[in-house]
Amino acid sequence: MAPPVFPIRHQSPGVRHAWWFFLLLLLLGACRPAPGKPALSPTLGQPPLTSTSEPAQPLAHVTPAAPPQVVTGTPFLIPTLAPDTLHFPTLADLWDGRARFAIEIEDTGLPMGESDTLVMGNGALWSYLHASDRSAGVRDRCGDPVAFPGCVVIYVSEDGGHTFALPDPPTCLMACQQCPCDAETDHIVQQQYPRVVFAEGQAWMVYEHLGRVMLRTSPDGLTWSAPQRVADSLIWHLWYADCPAEERIGVHPFVRFDYECLRGGPPGIFVEEGVVYIFMAQGQNPGAMGCFKRAVADADADFEPCAHNPLFVGAADYGPRDRTDAVANPFFDFRTISSAELQRLGEGADRRYYMLYEGVRGPAEGDPGDTQFGLGLARSLTDQIDGPWEKYPGNPLLVDAPGNIGLGHADLVVLDGRTYLYTSLDGVTRSRLTLVWDAPAR
Repeated sequence: MAPPVFPIRHQSPGVRHAWWFFLLLLLLGACRPAPGKPALSPTLGQPPLTSTSEPAQPLAHVTPAAPPQVVTGTPFLIPTLAPDTLHFPTLADLWDGRARFAIEIEDTGLPMGESDTLVMGNGALWSYLHASDRSAGVRDRCGDPVAFPGCVVIYVSEDGGHTFALPDPPTCLMACQQCPCDAETDHIVQQQYPRVVFAEGQAWMVYEHLGRVMLRTSPDGLTWSAPQRVADSLIWHLWYADCPAEERIGVHPFVRFDYECLRGGPPGIFVEEGVVYIFMAQGQNPGAMGCFKRAVADADADFEPCAHNPLFVGAADYGPRDRTDAVANPFFDFRTISSAELQRLGEGADRRYYMLYEGVRGPAEGDPGDTQFGLGLARSLTDQIDGPWEKYPGNPLLVDAPGNIGLGHADLVVLDGRTYLYTSLDGVTRSRLTLVWDAPAR
């Protein structure tokens, strides 16, 4: 005979409270989104199934271009220069197999980390990157040493980008609201992966702070506004809030599963025609390239997802678990896609947007953290930046350098019509590569 069931109201207060707590847990469990990553479209921005990735060939060396005339006067911001398409190759030529990157300068004086370089109106080059006391002896504006990974500083070149140096004493670019600096309010210990553009009469900077993407503006590239968090960027658990499929974090064979949603990470930025576009990582395993926008004039408005979001996704799986050589190249962007660097080429209906991005496959078995990185290329399929995109069939452009965490953070600069790329090839310093013809010029 079944035991009697007593109504809750007939039980002692302690038992009743336990019952209500148990029922609350059941209710919360029923409302909690199911973990795991729903399937994404495998064709979203993917190269043709017939594409293959070949082993990376050693990069050729070219003679450095002669430094330009001596820098004079006070530096001032100017719009990004366009490539000289009549005399020099562009990313469009690289896509079509007519151009390639070659090493021009092995060591530019920039550290291994992530730089973003602007050509100033007086001929100087300013390279924004994050640095710390450990990496470069950096102090904050209150005079205290800055913990790793550090704050934004500016390295300066006065010889056409051949060599860069950090002004003495090395000091954080952004001032603190008060002394001593507050890590959470001033972001002084993590203004990571800065991207800077000059458009619409001002400079724009985005950077990562604890997984969140922050935006600041400046009239001169030196004095910056208070930070604005973009698109509620964060890394979080499902108990905090649900997230769409592209922002879910899936299972990685060699990474312990923890957080379940990601919208943030190393960002990118592009401003044109009265709209500011910000790009960031969405989800992991596989990752996706997210796009968010707002009108330049609506400084207090929220960033909204672009019309086509995400723009493209990474490899659908990790690939062969026992391979970290060229066989694994097609899977270089499985774990995370981020750090967008954009360039617009062409006019009218022929206009296209090209993006260099970092792909992270993640760690191999037994590695303490991410060790497999690559540099990828993608482009818009139409003349709209927030329309559909496609990935370069020959990705990755640079890879086969396990442990080189600076490889995928591309820094494109157009100087005297030529396209240059600053990136790390050895995990120690940043080199300058130049885009050269792979065949006789047209």
